[in-house]
Amino acid sequence: MAIIEELRTPLYFAAGTADLAVQQAKKVPGLIEQIAAEAPARIDAVRNTDPKAVQEKVSAQAKEAQATVQAKVTEVLGSLDTDLKKLGENAQHLALRSVGVAAEYAVRAREAYEKVAEHGEQAVKQWRGEAAEEINEIAIAVEPDPEPKAGEPKAADGQPKAPAAKKATPAKKAPAPRKPAAKKTTASDQ
Repeated sequence: MAIIEELRTPLYFAAGTADLAVQQAKKVPGLIEQIAAEAPARIDAVRNTDPKAVQEKVSAQAKEAQATVQAKVTEVLGSLDTDLKKLGENAQHLALRSVGVAAEYAVRAREAYEKVAEHGEQAVKQWRGEAAEEINEIAIAVEPDPEPKAGEPKAADGQPKAPAAKKATPAKKAPAPRKPAAKKTTASDQ
């Protein structure tokens, strides 16, 4: 049974992924309408922007970023400990910490995988239920319930009880008609 579960989970994961993709795709028309509504205002804003002002703003941000990076580099280089033993301990600590972080991410990935697989299982059940409902609707349309006959038992709500399902019996073939036995001709008959 465990093998079947190991095979079902990836299939449910795929179904869950497909269902989530469909849900996200349903949002696309609304986003397109929103972008189409906002586009003229944004295009006008870009057209009315002074290129010199943009250039000055970008150069000011670049100078600020350069100053920040230089300050950080100076701070890091000044705080580096030249003691090799301490550097080795720090490297070992970082390695152990990265292993712990990797394990945590693996657990989170597994949880997310199982969550999507669970969503897929629910989606498959829903799809199956919808298909079953459609089949029931078609069956009712094709073959409506007969009127209750006198003496039929009724359910608590006053509706006739559904008859118990009958076992399907294999159809029996009718025996082939027998041919009359051929008469033997004797020499005296001829």
